[in-house]
Amino acid sequence: MMAESEQSQAKFGIRKIYLKDVSFESPQAPQIFVQPDVTPKIDVQIRIGHTVLSKESGFYEVILTMTVTAKSGDQTAFLIEAQQAGVFEIMGISEQELPLALEVACPNALLPFAREAVSDFVAKGGFPQLLINPVNFEALYLQKQRQIEEQASTSPDQSAEDNADEVTTKDAESKKKNSQGA
Repeated sequence: MMAESEQSQAKFGIRKIYLKDVSFESPQAPQIFVQPDVTPKIDVQIRIGHTVLSKESGFYEVILTMTVTAKSGDQTAFLIEAQQAGVFEIMGISEQELPLALEVACPNALLPFAREAVSDFVAKGGFPQLLINPVNFEALYLQKQRQIEEQASTSPDQSAEDNADEVTTKDAESKKKNSQGA
């Protein structure tokens, strides 16, 4: 009986958090550092991807990709792309709840690390500190679900059930644009 109750209990654990890939470019350096009053416009885009590492063991890799572009006029001051990843153990939840865990709970755990990585690389690139605003992953998830439902209702050839299967088997992608000054 104890084994049955342990199996039915939901489990969410972080096995490992790591920086999978990072790229920093400053195509206007060093000239940009001698220009007066450079205040670049910042654009932040976020994508979430996930893959099953072991369905039986409940291991999933979730990758939070943050792309930050800073433009001064029509010139790019800097461009950074960081892929903050984690291996998560998720068991004891329904197939309907799994996308919520992968696209809300896991990215919430990864975001502070991604924000720190981006801020560090921007500073090491010679630019002022960049603070990325918090992200409401639940709102992004709900927005994506609404878009899937709208697509299903406008496409009679593909049922909503087919769309739901696509969401759980393919990499899920959420985007958030955020403009702020650096």
